[in-house]
Amino acid sequence: MTKYFPIALAVMYRLFIDRLLRASHVSPITTAILIITLVAVSGLLLGSIRVRGIGLGPAGVLFAGILFGHFGASIDHNIADFTKEFGLILFVFTIGIQLGPGIIDLWKKQGLMLNGMAAAIVLQGTAIVIGFLFLLDLPAFTAAGLFSGATTNTPSLGAAEQAASMFESGDGAIESLTSAYAVAYPGGIIGIIASMLLMRRLFGVDVAKEVEDLSRQDTNGHEPIERRCVVVDNAHLSAVPFGQIPGLEETGVRISRIKRAGDNVVHAANEKTELHEGDIVQVVGTQSGLDRFTPMIGTLHNMDLMETDGDAEFRRVYVTESRVLQKSLRALSLDQVLDVTITRINRAGVEMTARGSSRFHYGDIAHIVGKKEDLDRATEFLGNSIKSMRETRFSPLFVGIAIGVIVGMIPITIPGLPFPVRLGFAGGPLIAAVAFSLVGSIGKFVWYIPYSANLALRELGIILFLACAGLGAGKSFFELAVSTEGVKWMAVGLVVTMVPLLTTGIAARMLWQQNFLTICGVIAGSMTDPPALAFANSQADSEASSTAYAAVYPLTMILRIVAAQAIVMLFA
Repeated sequence: MTKYFPIALAVMYRLFIDRLLRASHVSPITTAILIITLVAVSGLLLGSIRVRGIGLGPAGVLFAGILFGHFGASIDHNIADFTKEFGLILFVFTIGIQLGPGIIDLWKKQGLMLNGMAAAIVLQGTAIVIGFLFLLDLPAFTAAGLFSGATTNTPSLGAAEQAASMFESGDGAIESLTSAYAVAYPGGIIGIIASMLLMRRLFGVDVAKEVEDLSRQDTNGHEPIERRCVVVDNAHLSAVPFGQIPGLEETGVRISRIKRAGDNVVHAANEKTELHEGDIVQVVGTQSGLDRFTPMIGTLHNMDLMETDGDAEFRRVYVTESRVLQKSLRALSLDQVLDVTITRINRAGVEMTARGSSRFHYGDIAHIVGKKEDLDRATEFLGNSIKSMRETRFSPLFVGIAIGVIVGMIPITIPGLPFPVRLGFAGGPLIAAVAFSLVGSIGKFVWYIPYSANLALRELGIILFLACAGLGAGKSFFELAVSTEGVKWMAVGLVVTMVPLLTTGIAARMLWQQNFLTICGVIAGSMTDPPALAFANSQADSEASSTAYAAVYPLTMILRIVAAQAIVMLFA
């Protein structure tokens, strides 16, 4: 029943709701709200249908919008444009805020590889379009429109229209561009999703195993943190404070507890704690750091000081106090001021050693050890406000979006092009969000969105974008799709979409052993396509696809804008 609901709802709209709206003379805003709501409901139901465990997810809203548009549903042009663009901004900005630090780590590890894959996809698509331009004797304007539509890149369409306006054909050229774009766009989304599914089937991908492999590889580049006990037998360290051990900072090891020689009580320890021969200390760090540190002071001991009586207690504290943000642990000197030690920091699910150079971000979880009264003071100092962690701070959110829009408007001059390129509403907010997520906070402005709120805003944004995009394409989609010219354009568009994706994706999997979810993120990012990213994310509970998408997005956007203008300028 579910799979027929979108069709039934679209038909019901044509037969009853549309007539009711016309008879009631309701405002365009009321009409827009009703239609977008109906499209969203039917599209989400369509996306929830799974065949052999695979479904469209939020991308189903696009196809529901096309269906409604075919049956006559339409909303005011200005309302549609605002809703679509604002939805896109919400979607990309929340992605950037969530994934900023991960993108930097990914750039350090695989930036050249992933952006090389994305560039290869763009260049192949450009070459194929130019090939069809000569093979089928396509007008340059039509070819540019097919390139933009097949790669679902609206900014490249705008760039091509700018270039086309220089020619005498003027409005006719722009109409040809837009028509080709509209026909190829839905097929482009279908082709992107189909490419992911074909690769999944071709390689027999087990998505759950891919997520497990990503977890094992630790894509954020942080080794797991562990603790061990060491007995001090280095006589040269007698009466030396722990924090003054030569080479300690390079190992990233922290001390949490100590049992003095001849004493059965465990005490909290920090960088001020002096060591003596025969002391047993509990230290925390990565395996490699601990392996380097242990021989410096003594030998391993099989005792676990956490299970021994004493005055040392452990607590996890949320960092929510603005005065401690972006300050290094060395500058905060919590061991000197509050007599506690921070053993590790948990940030977005990733545990890191608490080095002296480490800086707190809003929402970090600090693991601290000390006496109860000292822990109480440290907890108050760091904030630990659960209420703040659950609140969405809208002032920084809208400041970030405003700056992102401004960034998207900035013209970027590229030698050889007659017009400057712009990142637009998708690229500008994404770049701004990544930057703000890395900065973390400026004074009272903190760029942090609770995970559940981030997902909700992200989902709302993509639903609004897809609903309006589908309604706009649905008006002429089926009419053009069944015409001879339309079928030819759709076929060309599918080739332009799928061939570069499949060749690059297969090479990435077979030659470079890339994770399937990362490949899906590169595929979606190389097409700058939010619906494809939404589909990729729906396959697994992992941020790998979103991180790869954001990592290749800026370069891809610029390349596609340049390529679309080049097709017009060189072949018109």
